[in-house]
Amino acid sequence: MNLLIIDDDDTLRSLLAAELGRFGHAIQVAATAEEGIKLAQASEPDVLLLDLSLPDQSGLDVLRRLRSEQPALEVVVLTAHGTIDSAIAAMKMGAYEFLQKPTPLAAIELATRRALEHRRLGEENARLKDGLRPTKLSADLIGQGAEIEALRRFIQKVGPTDSTVLLLGETGTGKDLAAAAIHRASGRRDHPFVAVDCASLNDNLLQSELFGHERGAFTGAVKMRHGLFETAHGGTIFLDEVGDVSPTLQASLLRILETSTFRRVGGGREITVDVRLIAATNRDLERMIAGGRFRQDLFFRLNAIHVELVPLRKRREDVPFLADHFLARHNARYGTHKRLAADAVEAMQDYRWPGNVRELRHAVERAAVLADADEIQATDLPRELRIVAPLDEGSDEGQAALLPLLEVERRHLQRVLASAGGHRAKAAALLGISERSLYRKIQEFQLEEQVEGNPAGAAKR
Repeated sequence: MNLLIIDDDDTLRSLLAAELGRFGHAIQVAATAEEGIKLAQASEPDVLLLDLSLPDQSGLDVLRRLRSEQPALEVVVLTAHGTIDSAIAAMKMGAYEFLQKPTPLAAIELATRRALEHRRLGEENARLKDGLRPTKLSADLIGQGAEIEALRRFIQKVGPTDSTVLLLGETGTGKDLAAAAIHRASGRRDHPFVAVDCASLNDNLLQSELFGHERGAFTGAVKMRHGLFETAHGGTIFLDEVGDVSPTLQASLLRILETSTFRRVGGGREITVDVRLIAATNRDLERMIAGGRFRQDLFFRLNAIHVELVPLRKRREDVPFLADHFLARHNARYGTHKRLAADAVEAMQDYRWPGNVRELRHAVERAAVLADADEIQATDLPRELRIVAPLDEGSDEGQAALLPLLEVERRHLQRVLASAGGHRAKAAALLGISERSLYRKIQEFQLEEQVEGNPAGAAKR
């Protein structure tokens, strides 16, 4: 707890600082109203012990000013000159408690602890009002193949630790599920699990979402807002697509990993949180480091423990289990009795699933909705699953199978952009990624000039 004492009695002020400091509180002291106001504005204390009789101005004036500037500040009024009228006035201005000197130190310490707990409850209510409720955890990892079993063993080992974990893998491989499973395997399981999609927000909005902001920090900031790191206090925060974070935010993430502290946007107060960080990306961070787009020191902190999630095409034995799981969930939700025919399961196992588990889920849900009978046939599946031709090594697609992965990605991006007529939003929808991620890939592969109908050299929106 950060505690500020404003009292003109030198002996009492020193005694209170020494005794309350023994309980682990960070103590600041001031002998005058002016000095105390400056300290409060600079450090934003949690609790203020305030004498009403000060040499330069009334303690009630100090209380009124600081409570207007810092509404969450809890104030315990301590004075030898207390009267019923001043006590009532102080309570109306928001003082938590009124104590009259001489007061036993134990009573003062108890009052400060109660004031701090009252502040914590108020902050928790504020977070709930901000709509920053912990993310609801998803279902367990589904499958019985060797790859999914290896992932489960990894989670069992790293879950009970507080180590930062980096999850690598293609879009749709279930990195969010793995992060939630790590949280459930940890001692933080009863505390919040907060997931953030870093690719879906612009830089300024993401900074405000992660760290919160003070009132007046920017146009439209009409009140203080708690950030997601505060919401995750005691639990886990999952940063999905961390490779899309700007260099400025990368520096902020490195700082919170190293010091467990941050500042709200527009604020000067250091806020300390106890949060475990799990990050995920489908990007090649080492290649980005070489290109100057990702901080090497942040990569070393994130990459201390890492695992790569295998794409669905490399664990096709799990396809039936996943399909049955998604179909059972659909049946439970809508009261239906759909089931998969053998030819439908076979078609699913023959398909390469470029969108991985996410694409499989959508395919099953679509088939369950559109199938006329309770048994879903192969003909009820999306068209791309029903036309699975083997690759011809002499064709362009066959040659693509022999190319480096980055070249395959570049060529596929070219084809999708051409199919979308150069419209970035349409291309992003086809690829199943955000416009922001697509724009960065266009820059990464230097495809600006290859987009038809784009005289400015950038993909059309």
